[in-house]
Amino acid sequence: MNKKAISLISGGLDSAVATKLIIDQGIEVVGLHFTSIFASKRDKQRGHRALETARELGIEIISKDKGEDYIEIVKNPRYGYGKNMNPCIDCRIYMLSLTRNMMPELGASFVVTGEVLGQRPMSQRRNTIGLIEKRSELKGLIVRPLSAKLFPPSIPEQEGILDREKLLGHAGRGRHVQYELVERYGLKEFDLPGGGCLLTDPIFSIKLKDLMATDPVYTTKDIELLAVGRHFRVSPSAKLIVARNERENEKLGSIAGESYIRLDPVGFRGPRGILKVATPDEGTFLTSARILARYGKDVPPNPVIEIHDGTSHSFSFEMHEIDSDSLLIQQEA
Repeated sequence: MNKKAISLISGGLDSAVATKLIIDQGIEVVGLHFTSIFASKRDKQRGHRALETARELGIEIISKDKGEDYIEIVKNPRYGYGKNMNPCIDCRIYMLSLTRNMMPELGASFVVTGEVLGQRPMSQRRNTIGLIEKRSELKGLIVRPLSAKLFPPSIPEQEGILDREKLLGHAGRGRHVQYELVERYGLKEFDLPGGGCLLTDPIFSIKLKDLMATDPVYTTKDIELLAVGRHFRVSPSAKLIVARNERENEKLGSIAGESYIRLDPVGFRGPRGILKVATPDEGTFLTSARILARYGKDVPPNPVIEIHDGTSHSFSFEMHEIDSDSLLIQQEA
């Protein structure tokens, strides 16, 4: 066993101070940051913060995407979901397994994480941590500097690579210990605790469940669009996305031609929509157009919607009230 480790760096507080504790023992550390299609806006900001954390610590960092195979894990996790669609245990096993596969290439002999015993209800319980370590085939090779003294000595500790007395025995959700370390080390490049991936968000989870249940050939683009606009289930095989602001209007405008049909208001101010449908028909277009017009301003009695489905044509329809709320896949926050 050598004095080189891979440290999982999220960009948050815990992984920053945990990594510093290991560096201070003369260990060469390579940072590893995982990205995902399910990253929230906060997570994406943390991705940038992870780079800054590594720079402040003076270490190399590698970014790795979880990939499309992770989507299959989300669809059918072996160890189930948290409160929403978050498969926290399976996710942790997946990331650590990928890390294990990178160890020979990077010449690392153990893994460092910022985990704290009891901090998270699903993936950081004692029995769950043991399960994750076993399933990722890293038994004895994961060092958790913030809680190390609450676990049996890891192999690096047993072999004298790490001094166990310089590791900590912190547990629980409080972070006073971490903030004391931040002050001692003068660290500045880390994100505050909180946030979470989109899979922990109840509204996103509802939309993801609907997508997985109704579209057997959904793509990563379909998943990315779950975080954009209002989503309506027009029929079992048709879904409409309606923009909520100008930024989303522009984004939806760039999607047309990628298996989505674009709908634009003509002669009145209103949002753009995109429709994904197995077999387009007049009834689907009419319902979608009426939903689109419902969110418009100064809508005339017979509004016009332009349809871009490989061609560009428009149709006029008679406007009347439609119970679009019953078709809304999620309730707006």
